[in-house]
Amino acid sequence: MKTPLLAAAASLALALPAAADTVSDATARELPALMTLYRDLHASPELSQAEVKTSAKLAAEARKAGFTVTEKVGGTGVVAVLKNGEGPTVLLRADMDGLPVTEETGLPFASKVRGKTPEGVETGIMHACAHDTHMTAWVGTLRNIAAMKEQWRGTVVMIAQPAEENSAGALAMLKDGLYTRFPKPDYAIAFHNSAALPAGTIGIRSGPTFASVDSVDILVKGVGGHGAYPATTKDPIVLGARIVSALQTIVAREVDPLESAVVTVGSFQGGTRHNIIPDSALLLLTVRSYTPEVRKLLLDSIARIAKGEAVAAGVPDDRMPVVTVREPFTPPAVSTDAFAGRLKSLFTARFGEARVQDVAPVMAGEDFGRYHIADPKIQSVIYWVGGVPQDQWDAAQKRDGTGLPSLHSPKWAPDAEKVIGTAAEAMTAAALDLLKP
Repeated sequence: MKTPLLAAAASLALALPAAADTVSDATARELPALMTLYRDLHASPELSQAEVKTSAKLAAEARKAGFTVTEKVGGTGVVAVLKNGEGPTVLLRADMDGLPVTEETGLPFASKVRGKTPEGVETGIMHACAHDTHMTAWVGTLRNIAAMKEQWRGTVVMIAQPAEENSAGALAMLKDGLYTRFPKPDYAIAFHNSAALPAGTIGIRSGPTFASVDSVDILVKGVGGHGAYPATTKDPIVLGARIVSALQTIVAREVDPLESAVVTVGSFQGGTRHNIIPDSALLLLTVRSYTPEVRKLLLDSIARIAKGEAVAAGVPDDRMPVVTVREPFTPPAVSTDAFAGRLKSLFTARFGEARVQDVAPVMAGEDFGRYHIADPKIQSVIYWVGGVPQDQWDAAQKRDGTGLPSLHSPKWAPDAEKVIGTAAEAMTAAALDLLKP
């Protein structure tokens, strides 16, 4: 039986850390300066493949920390390398691009930046997917790693990637020699902030984490004419509607019910006036899956249905629909099993079971998957770090979890301090674990 004095001592021991934690302490020391950087990045976003000022800021941070830095890799990409003896090579990625979204967060440092999309549309620009938290945690990680060289051996390759939002950035960096001009990694790690987890919570899984995403255009051709004389035409509006309806049967009747897939028609464009049947209409689709086999089934079925409905409508052979699968597509981002298990154990030991969760895959896309696909021997993990402020999370739970802004929302304002602090600590700890002497 414990005496009152012994019981008090035991209680105190549970309340205090057993020993100083260099990673946690280093991250905490950097956090005020990191938040200043975060506010600057948040207020000055740039669109995909135009991250010129953003990449210059990150390159300067990496040089200041002692990394060897190469800029303009794959366009605006940055590669920072720090070698520290013999050992594995670890790649750590952050993405840099903002979105064509006008900010509505009400933050005092909210973005007021405006610009034009590649299509020429003038718009507000915002870090509505919170890539600013990714970049800031990346800087915190590289500072930690540079300051802890006595704790690790090997090579760290840190990349600031452009154009994640349009799925072009990872491919551009790989085509520009990421694995030939720089050390090829044994491990690749990234994180993404989450609008579906409370701030500071880590979500991780093995297997597909993000989906394969294709953008598909269907140009529906017809024979135009006067709306009063439809019998003299082949109406592409009616044909397009039949195609939209038939596409719904792909997931419902062709995909194995145990597999996951999405076929969504996001835009139906056609016609100019009430009384004119146009010559053509345009359907824009997003198509999502987790495996190459299901992806092929979806794309093949879309082409077959479009042609079949046109034939059924009596459209001439020279007016068959044109189905275009846009490139580049986004491949699935898969977290390799053993590596995901290793990081989950590491994060659980560090942050506790309450802050580390198994999560389901999502149908959103993330081109981080290309780094593993380019060389399947590379072990790869992308994990989530929750960003929902605790008060908003608690209020939402009383409403059955509804009412929270999502990623890409003009109102998405994560608890940046918790995201950045958790992510930088987790990323640093993962790198040190992989590179321990």
